[in-house]
Amino acid sequence: MSSEAASPPLARLERSIRGRVAAVTGAASGIGRATARLFAHEGARVAVLDRDAAGAARVSDEIRAAGGTACAFALDVADGARIATVIAEVRDGLGPVDILVNNAGIALVAPIGAADFEAAWEGHARRESDRACAKRASLDDLRRHREGRIVNIASTEGLGATAFISPYTVSKHGVIGLTRALAVELGSSGVTVNAVCPGPIRTGMTAGIPDDAKAAFAKRRTALGRYGEPEEIAHMVLSLVLPAAAFVTGAVLVVDGGLTIRNA
Repeated sequence: MSSEAASPPLARLERSIRGRVAAVTGAASGIGRATARLFAHEGARVAVLDRDAAGAARVSDEIRAAGGTACAFALDVADGARIATVIAEVRDGLGPVDILVNNAGIALVAPIGAADFEAAWEGHARRESDRACAKRASLDDLRRHREGRIVNIASTEGLGATAFISPYTVSKHGVIGLTRALAVELGSSGVTVNAVCPGPIRTGMTAGIPDDAKAAFAKRRTALGRYGEPEEIAHMVLSLVLPAAAFVTGAVLVVDGGLTIRNA
């Protein structure tokens, strides 16, 4: 019998997250909102987590209006003491967490000599530390069927550096390091941990940049010559949480329109 004949059928590698419970932080807008909506469209039960309670409720309402299943939960990931409580609320409302997408974050401009540099540094460090709390709080859920999925949203800043935002840059390097470390630590339990590094995306963080400046930057720095859309990141996140992605862990998926491959 040939090796091909002995191979399992392709149908064994599922490409559906229908019925799974997905918790998405920072889900009231941008990449988080797009990810929550896409997951719900694919049949997942989605916990919409955001410090903007009204925004989280709006996204949850959007999902339900489209026929999906979602609940909104108010959560500031900088409030480490509340994370375990919220994960318990998610478990009670939707079921044990199968998928955790750590998307919430901030981006503060803080030159090294600025008076507010230390505050920016501490703000980024605190949020990254407390994002790790969300992983710990949901760990028993993720391990229970040996199929848990964690995706951390990092940035191309985690692969390089830009002047005047060193606290943000350090935090994103840390996200990638944590992703790789947890992939090794949790691998034996069947939980996969991966990171997505978006490049220039049209979100609230970039809304203050004039359109002509966006166009000039994208034309000069990216291979595709444009900014990306949140949904384009969401689809890459979806690809990492599929049951069929069980052998992908510790990966750093760059979704930047070719920014990091192009010479200046």
